[in-house]
Amino acid sequence: MFLNEARKSRQPDMAAPVTLYGIIGAGGFGRCVLPAARRQLGPQILDGSGALTFVSEAEDSGETKNGTRVIALDTFLNHPGERRFAVAIADSAVRARLVAVCERAGATPFSIIAPSAVTLDSNIIAEGAILCDFTMITCNARIGRHFHANIYSYVEHDCDIGDFVTFAPGVKCNGNVRIHDHAYIGAGAVIRPGKTGKPRIIGEHAVIGMGAVVVHDVPAGATVAGNPARILTPA
Repeated sequence: MFLNEARKSRQPDMAAPVTLYGIIGAGGFGRCVLPAARRQLGPQILDGSGALTFVSEAEDSGETKNGTRVIALDTFLNHPGERRFAVAIADSAVRARLVAVCERAGATPFSIIAPSAVTLDSNIIAEGAILCDFTMITCNARIGRHFHANIYSYVEHDCDIGDFVTFAPGVKCNGNVRIHDHAYIGAGAVIRPGKTGKPRIIGEHAVIGMGAVVVHDVPAGATVAGNPARILTPA
């Protein structure tokens, strides 16, 4: 009942000083994230203090996707009330650019945590995270800004993850792993655990291919694939 009512909420009034929550990106990932955002923001939507919309860099067209209005980025940033945003775009460079644009305009990020996502003990998760359904962060993990964890991914104990890191579906990041900024981890990849004082290192802007089994460190900028994972594109 609660979720159905939230889905039937009014379209956002651009002239009203309500808090406007924007999911930037109405592609496949954004549409997958939408139900979690609806559920999370349900009380604000129902009482009229908040409204939820998709945000696109294209011009306003009056389009809706999955029952939710799509508005232009400029329209979102010129909203008279508070503006909160989450960027549901996998490309980390695009994500970082849009975050910078929004923050310069005075908008602030919010995190989307799906109802079935699990976070256990003593984790630090920075702003702008998207934790999709059936994801898990176990304990003592440090996660940077605007992290994406797609469905069925997990982060095990004592991991340190940088800013704008992307996990595709089903990533298994085991304990004592250090992932630097802007790394992309493909669907179904498995990262072998490191050791206390000697973490497994995934370098900045590294790309780990779908289904790869990572048993060694990955240099910054390298692309690896296979089981065991081998470098395809050198750093």
